[in-house]
Amino acid sequence: MQLLINKIIGSGVMLGLFTLPPFLWWVIAVREKEDFWQWLGLKRISLSSRKSVFMRTLLASIVFSIASFFLLYWGIGAKENAVSEFSGKGLMVLPAVLVFALFNTALPEEILFRGFLLKCLSRKFGFATGNLLQAAIFGMIHGLMFYRMVGIGKALLLTLFTGLGAAFMGYLNEKKGEGSILPSWGMHAFSNAFAGIIAIFSLI
Repeated sequence: MQLLINKIIGSGVMLGLFTLPPFLWWVIAVREKEDFWQWLGLKRISLSSRKSVFMRTLLASIVFSIASFFLLYWGIGAKENAVSEFSGKGLMVLPAVLVFALFNTALPEEILFRGFLLKCLSRKFGFATGNLLQAAIFGMIHGLMFYRMVGIGKALLLTLFTGLGAAFMGYLNEKKGEGSILPSWGMHAFSNAFAGIIAIFSLI
C-alpha cells in the first residue's frame, strides 16, 4: 500500500513539474490562439482514425517492449532501472506498477517531449527536423541516466534505441494520430507496464 501511495504522490509531482514549462509557454505565447489541452495534444482522435491508430500503437508497443527487454537486460545488462523497486514483490504491487506506468513516467514525458517540445520544434523547423531533435534529446537523456552504470558504448546504444522509439512515437502522433499524444502515451505506458510486470515476477 505504501508503494502505491508513493507512486500516486510521485506521479502528481512529476505531472506538475513536466506540465509547468509547456503551460508557462502557452500562457505567454499561445493562450489567445488555442486551448491548452488541444495545443498540447491531449485530445481525442477522430472516430474514423481510431481503429487504425489503435492497431498501430498496439503492434508498436508489443515490438518495442520485447526489443527493450532484450536490449536492456541481455544486451546492455542494466539491472538497476526504473522498475527495480517492484522486483519479486508479486501481484500485490500491480496497482503501483500501473500507476507508475501510466502517470509517473509515460504521461509526464509525453507531455513534455511529444506534446510540447516536438510541437514547438516542428513549428520552427518543420516536422522532420523537429522530430529528429526531440528524439535526440530524449535519447541522450536516457543514455546519460545509464552512462555510469553500463559505460559509454552501451549508453550510446541505449541512446540510439530510445531515440528511435521517440522518433517513431512522434511520427505516430503527428502523422497518424492527428497531433494527439494519446498514441505515444499508450505505447510508452504499455512498455513501462510490461517491464514492471516482468519485474514483479523476478524475471529481470
